Amino acid sequence: MLGDEPTGNLDTKTGDMIYELLRQLNKEYTQTFIVVTHSEDLASKADKIIRLVDGKITVQ
Repeated sequence: MLGDEPTGNLDTKTGDMIYELLRQLNKEYTQTFIVVTHSEDLASKADKIIRLVDGKITVQ
């Protein structure tokens, strides 16, 4: 599943709820989620971070 800024326009509490729902679905159904975000906080919670900076891809 691809999520483009799934928490972008949400308040913090609702954003956290959406993140937890995605995490739950990931574990329950072993479903891969690709989340595109500008939020460092959201990205820091991911199992793997792939960044695109100045046209170069880095994996963390």
